Amino acid sequence: MAPRCWRWWHWSAWLRTRSPPARSTPSFCQHFSTQEKTPQICVVGSGPAGFYTAQHLLKHHTQARVDIYEKQLVPFGLVRFGVAPDHPEVKNVINTFTQTARSDRCAFWGNVEVGRDVTVPELREAYHAVVLSYGAEDHQALDIPGEELPGVFSARAFVGWYNGLPENQGLSPDLSCDTAVILGQGNVALDMARILLTPPEHLERTDITKAALGVLRQSQVKTVWIVGRRGPLQVAFTIKIPRPRKRLTELLLQTATEKPRVEEAARLASASRAWGLRFFRSPQQVLPSPDGRRVAGIRLAVTRLEGVGEATRAVPTGDVEDLPCGLVLSSIGYKSHPIDPSVPFDFKLGVIPNMEGRVVDVPGLYCSGWVKRGPTGVIGTTMNDSFLTGQMLLQDLKAGLLPSGPRPGSVAIQALLSSRGVRPVSFSDWEKLDAEEVARAQGSGKPREKLVDPQEMLRLLGH
Repeated sequence: MAPRCWRWWHWSAWLRTRSPPARSTPSFCQHFSTQEKTPQICVVGSGPAGFYTAQHLLKHHTQARVDIYEKQLVPFGLVRFGVAPDHPEVKNVINTFTQTARSDRCAFWGNVEVGRDVTVPELREAYHAVVLSYGAEDHQALDIPGEELPGVFSARAFVGWYNGLPENQGLSPDLSCDTAVILGQGNVALDMARILLTPPEHLERTDITKAALGVLRQSQVKTVWIVGRRGPLQVAFTIKIPRPRKRLTELLLQTATEKPRVEEAARLASASRAWGLRFFRSPQQVLPSPDGRRVAGIRLAVTRLEGVGEATRAVPTGDVEDLPCGLVLSSIGYKSHPIDPSVPFDFKLGVIPNMEGRVVDVPGLYCSGWVKRGPTGVIGTTMNDSFLTGQMLLQDLKAGLLPSGPRPGSVAIQALLSSRGVRPVSFSDWEKLDAEEVARAQGSGKPREKLVDPQEMLRLLGH
């Protein structure tokens, strides 16, 4: 017992040198005797994975305290920054997350970047368990010549631009061309195609950013091609009905083979904007304009399928096709990065090695969401995945596999952050920003006008 008692005496003494004596506090032993049955749990990331993990822990352990750390000033991750503006119903999960954050056993600490402001070992020292739910913050590179040309953007950056992710607000895409090409055939690719082709007046009642709406109003894009390496049976986008793959195939075949009715044909002929799917094409090179200063097209290798079932892959036939365009959006997948040198990471798979959410060879460390399984699935997939991680953590707690002594939790971490000049943002701070966004949209028909400048947010909060 002596080493453990010394450790917590050390924490207490260390904290007293940094905490203002605002009021008398219980003695060290009294303070922690009330916490012996209170597991202190830390979740890193406030997107769906983080909030669903926290929700499960709070629901199934009536004494647990959960602190959610987030590097952005605002919560909700890809629900705020990834879901398309014209799909507001998908964002309704924010109501559930808000209930979780308002629990007196949960705290949100925004503006804190784990790995920079505080390390994972420091979190593990302060909490009984740490769950990494920080998602996939990068994109898969095309790794083809010309990828660096102006006019080529990752889906992550383009989506972040129109959804108000602060780091993408300087993107300024040039939409003066008439044709855009989207590489990849997942849900995000369809989202971007819709945003490019939807009449701006239909987006005016969404939460798309003011700046993005202004650029889209001036857009000259008339045609969008959505390109995939494989065929219609392998497309990655989904639909919200039972047996979606079968129904999706039926819809594609029906569209491709049936002759449209007269009125439908007339409507299509008069449409000012159009989109299409191009199958069995793989990007080979982004083609530059004559002066080499921007994208002018893309060279596609024609492919065919080899193998069966899960082993099916696209291989080049030797033929190529050049497709003129002035905008290329790469939507071939997101990618996670390691957050801290102390955390194992599989660079090939882009995930933290784990067994049902338990990080391999690191007791007390867990993961959920995309950094656990890879950037696949929808919000419902992440919910089930995160509940499973929460379940494994609580099983370990019950089995005595986590530290048995008390842990200081956020008290220690907030002292550390204060000593490093980091000022976290609370959930009540977010609610002030939320109210400001809603107020700024009054009379416009929009649900909110998103704040996109972190410095302006901090000024509004008086930081």
